Amino acid sequence: MTEHNDMIAAETRSPSAAVVPAASPQQTSRFGGPCNLPLMMIQETPMASENIFSGLKVVDLASFIAGPSAAVILSDFGADVVKVEPPTGDSWRRGHKIPPQPPANDAYPWHLANRNKRGLALDLKSPGAQQVLERLVKWADVLIVNTPHPARKRLKLEYEDVVAWNPRLIYADLTGFGEKGPDADLPGFDITSYWARSGLLSMTRDAGAPPTWPVAGSGDNATAVGLYSAIVTALYRRERTGKGSYVTTSLLAEGVWSASVFIQAALCEAKFFGLHNRKDPANAALNVYRASDGTWFVLIVTPDKLSAVAKAIGRADLPTDPRFSDPVKLLQNMPQLTAILDEVFCSQPMPYWYDVFNGVHVTFGAVRGPQDVIEDPQLRLNDIVVPLEGAGGKLATTISSPIQVHGVAKRPAKRAPELGEHNEEVLAQLGFSATEIDGLLASGAVSKASTSNPIERRNPL
Repeated sequence: MTEHNDMIAAETRSPSAAVVPAASPQQTSRFGGPCNLPLMMIQETPMASENIFSGLKVVDLASFIAGPSAAVILSDFGADVVKVEPPTGDSWRRGHKIPPQPPANDAYPWHLANRNKRGLALDLKSPGAQQVLERLVKWADVLIVNTPHPARKRLKLEYEDVVAWNPRLIYADLTGFGEKGPDADLPGFDITSYWARSGLLSMTRDAGAPPTWPVAGSGDNATAVGLYSAIVTALYRRERTGKGSYVTTSLLAEGVWSASVFIQAALCEAKFFGLHNRKDPANAALNVYRASDGTWFVLIVTPDKLSAVAKAIGRADLPTDPRFSDPVKLLQNMPQLTAILDEVFCSQPMPYWYDVFNGVHVTFGAVRGPQDVIEDPQLRLNDIVVPLEGAGGKLATTISSPIQVHGVAKRPAKRAPELGEHNEEVLAQLGFSATEIDGLLASGAVSKASTSNPIERRNPL
């Protein structure tokens, strides 16, 4: 849904630098990335099996959806992802209790955006956190950040602050509105940056209707794929050159890319039709209709299919009807043609039209709600919905990332971490001694792992 950590954004103090042990000559990790920690500190994470990103180390400092979801795609293909949260946790842990998300006892949004990760609770406002951050950056191949830049500067999280620790780092930056311009420092949600600012929200509505509220995370998840692409592009560059990269995208850029056909039309001063009017569309062959059982469906009839479709629906006369055979008259009589098609389609249920449209190989799609979608056999047959291990409650399945590589099995989906669940494991892997870990916990730089379940998987609303 959004892209900025509210705990970090509120920060007003800079952490002081802390001394860490001097690094020995750089060692190469299994993935080809840097291991800048002292050699005696290096502890490789055991890999159950090799995958595309086995050995790739990712630090996810982002919050909410887009940044964390990019990390999820990497984790699906074997990356070791450490989710770093403030002491109060990422606000998205409570996403299942924020309307208009459907309320549930299970923290389904959290597990969706953070499965297969290890959890570290780090208070970046604490002076003692800087040494942990430094070791995380030296350990990592990829660092994902979506904190607004003013807060980033105060917390010394900018690229210039961390690149000296690890020149081969892929620094993945996500913003609401881009790095430059008067709004570069503004926080952004997908509804404001991806949907509203890009023009999408004004175009995805019918004539006479106000802008509506899109599905939570729809812009974020599209942006996650873009950020993942940027990270993978940078990793490929590093393989060729040995150099790290600062890669970035924004919710605004991704929204404009999604709306690019119409935005490009505006750039060349094309003449726009008005907002879509189902009863008087710009093209009755590309419209929404309703079957007799109440099912709405989208119909797309290309010019080469017009005659075949007209015959299949029992109206072979339509292509030669003088009201519609001439392009000029067709535009003038689009409401009449739409009314005829409405009458035809409301005479039979959707299964009937399913067979008719498939019989002439025309593109169509029944409009389905979430409860219908999860029953679609295509989802499980194509590994779009997959088992989820360990989340409890009713969270037995989850949505897989939308990329498949033939011959490569994704890592089985396991629940998201509880707050600070892997603190000691991660800190030990970074080379901190038991005494040092105790000190970090005592100072509050690292928050103690929750003894109760902060995700509230089984607690009633």
